[in-house]
Amino acid sequence: MVTPALLAANAKYDSAFEPVTPTVDQARANILISRQLQFTHFRDQKIDDTLSVEVFDAYLEYLDGQKIYLTQQDINRFESVRANLGSALKTGRLQPGFDIYNTVQQRIIERLDFALELLENGVDQFTFENNEELALDRSEASWEEDRNALDALWVKRIKNAVLAQKLDGSEDEAIEESLTRRYESQRKRAVQMRSEDAFQAYMNAFTGIWDPHTSYFSPRTSENFNINMSLSLEGIGAVLQADNEYTKVVRLVPGGPAAKQGQLKPADRIVSVTQEDEDKPVNVIGWRLDEVVDLIRGPRESTVTLEVIPASASDETLTRSIDITRDKVKLEEQSASSDIINLERGGDTYTIGVINIPTFYADFKAMQAGDPNYKSTTRDVRRLIEELKSDGVDGVVMDLRNNGGGALHEANDMVGLFIDEGPTVQIRNADNDVQVLTDQDPSVVYDGPLVVLVNRMSASASEIFAGAIQDYGRGLVVGSQTFGKGTVQAVRPLNHGQLKITQSKFYRVSGGSTQHKGVMPDIHIPSRIDKTRIGEDALDRALPWDQIEAVPHTRYYDFSSIIDQLRENHDDRFAKSPEFRLLQQEIDLLKEQREITSVSLNEETRKTYQETLQERQLTIANTRRQLKNETPFDTLKELEEWQDQQAADLDGNEERLDFIVREGGHIMADMLELDRRMASIIDPKLITAEARR
Repeated sequence: MVTPALLAANAKYDSAFEPVTPTVDQARANILISRQLQFTHFRDQKIDDTLSVEVFDAYLEYLDGQKIYLTQQDINRFESVRANLGSALKTGRLQPGFDIYNTVQQRIIERLDFALELLENGVDQFTFENNEELALDRSEASWEEDRNALDALWVKRIKNAVLAQKLDGSEDEAIEESLTRRYESQRKRAVQMRSEDAFQAYMNAFTGIWDPHTSYFSPRTSENFNINMSLSLEGIGAVLQADNEYTKVVRLVPGGPAAKQGQLKPADRIVSVTQEDEDKPVNVIGWRLDEVVDLIRGPRESTVTLEVIPASASDETLTRSIDITRDKVKLEEQSASSDIINLERGGDTYTIGVINIPTFYADFKAMQAGDPNYKSTTRDVRRLIEELKSDGVDGVVMDLRNNGGGALHEANDMVGLFIDEGPTVQIRNADNDVQVLTDQDPSVVYDGPLVVLVNRMSASASEIFAGAIQDYGRGLVVGSQTFGKGTVQAVRPLNHGQLKITQSKFYRVSGGSTQHKGVMPDIHIPSRIDKTRIGEDALDRALPWDQIEAVPHTRYYDFSSIIDQLRENHDDRFAKSPEFRLLQQEIDLLKEQREITSVSLNEETRKTYQETLQERQLTIANTRRQLKNETPFDTLKELEEWQDQQAADLDGNEERLDFIVREGGHIMADMLELDRRMASIIDPKLITAEARR
């Protein structure tokens, strides 16, 4: 119910929200989307009453996933349409979805008006002596019963925001100004919502029931998608996605400004954006993804400041600011590169070649123009291997950590550098037709021992390469479980916008899919990356893992006879490694923070917790510095200032030859010591009995 007080508040802060209505073009696009989903998506799924309930729940999760705007009374009013959305979506009747959207937008405005009214009375009204707590994640909570209960929740939310800034040293006046600006910005955005926003939200809740990579692009978003694919505008080199009312970083583009700067991380959520010629940040909570992308883009060599909630933060009020200089992502900065490490072991020296591959790339323009010297991953790796061979390396470590994929044919061709010939990956479509990609070149560029390093951010083409190397017994995969992105999408035009739809899945030559499960390493190394937030199996309604028939392929070496000893040697080294102990401490600390379900609104309790957390972070950082014979920091602020300086030094902020790469080299040396036949795996006389199957 809209009260006189609420109307007065609306008039005070801005105009009231005008309900949006669907258009004829949107209705037609809805019908086309429904047909495409039913008849061409990889997942065979009908639009019926069961799916209607799923769409309803997904839509509410999309609009109010934290249950902070709607009440149980609102949900009860929606109940009549809950089982009827399916039939409406098949016939282009969009009004039920728009009615829900309009209600949510009105409730958002009411909540923000409530917050602004509270702040007008000053933050000194709040006390922080009681033992109150605020739940950090309300996605599984019940809806608050009515407006009074929601008011009480919002008082806690605002107290939490005030306390966070208070403990950060801000004065009351600055806190009031900061929070007022935040809520006014969100309110202005809510009032400006338009019909296209409602349609895109509704369609994405609908398409997401099939899988998380199937989505609708409005005409404006389609334009941005095409721009991103052609890399024709400058930006920061980050892949972003909508995450409830936030914009979340999915991954960083190798060689891009954000990756080189080093502070922005996957799963960070963007709170505000500030241009270099502006003093005040623009709060982007609640903004459309395409508008956030537009704001982050800008002229080359200009600086944009992102205020983010770090992925490791236990509280969304704990933010940090990151300055990134915009630029184009240059192909040469994504190129494969090589290094050599020398390992002293019991009087013997091993020379290990390391090839770092940030992405699978190819200069398609030069290729299409017929340039015989066009640049590609496979060509560069071939050259680097020849150089390493001339240096007399004992083995090669391929570093695919954080490689999000790229050109599929490059992964196929690169497998061919290490095998004589044979299949590399299978692709199955919705009709169960299977296409097999093969390496038809019998030549082998490198026939020696091989280790492939992967982590959770190794995805798509990286998983195809690592999986093939593992299936062929051509080398060992070392690291953590990969992302699990094993699906293929196509973008199809509609009368209004575009539909990105999943149409096929990748399968390894051994028959197992890379979807959902990814590639499981032969030797596991823990990672800081939170598997519950990053990875295919962390996404709602991701297509499941399955398998098809294997295709005949050579098995060059059977590691089963030495793998237990390799793992034991690895565990022994890591048990004695100070670097690994520090990594494990960081992982344990991050895990503890992620397991916190609520924060205290008691100032002393909260202060004690933050001081303990900061002390542990500083101890880990200083221990790492002492290992490098560097002077420890006295305070966390000194550490943060040093990190900022390191981030500004774009050429010196990354240690490519870290201890994990060196461990890959040690595993290589173990392989050679346990079985000298490894010196040339691809020798016809050494192929195991199960080689041809």
